[in-house]
Amino acid sequence: MALFGLEKKLQSDRLEFDEKFYSRCEQFASLLKQWGAVHNLSAQLQDEQIEENIIDSIYPLKFLNSFDTLIDIGTGAGYPGMILGIARPEAKIVLCEPKAKRVAFLNFVKNSLGLKNVEVVQNRVENLPPQSFDLITSRAVTNTSLLMSMTGNLQTSETEYLFYKGSMCDQEIKELRFENYEIIKYKEHRNYLYIKRKGLFDDI
Repeated sequence: MALFGLEKKLQSDRLEFDEKFYSRCEQFASLLKQWGAVHNLSAQLQDEQIEENIIDSIYPLKFLNSFDTLIDIGTGAGYPGMILGIARPEAKIVLCEPKAKRVAFLNFVKNSLGLKNVEVVQNRVENLPPQSFDLITSRAVTNTSLLMSMTGNLQTSETEYLFYKGSMCDQEIKELRFENYEIIKYKEHRNYLYIKRKGLFDDI
């Protein structure tokens, strides 16, 4: 196994998954390395880097409320949406990605891994038809305020948000007006901004 340290690292974070999950992560890593070098999908193609990105993607499962539907905005090389789709095969996962090469890769991964719960959509999020999701996620796409305004057609009063943020998270929070949120810090540079259900928005 190329990702020989993944299971041990996840267990140290008290995250447990079955063998199918680890097998699919191995397949994902192999495909990412094959495609990534040719199509410039990611600068992080070493096994340890892929492991860390997988862990970063699914660590929030430790604290998230349950969800049946999720949309990931700007999935890119598969983080976090594809990895969440592997980890939660019972949930409907939509990956929204505008770039054709990335969409081709995501569809290839989906079909190779047999992920019937994952749908890949080539579009910009603001152009999607109105629909609703339990959880909206995004990693390193744009600032929080803009993301929330761009996804207004995808949420209800029950929708939650999970944004994978870096060091600017605290500053972005000051620019928004809501109460029900948490910032969960992981390692040195990751801040998970978790915006919870009900009473979130005040004319953002």
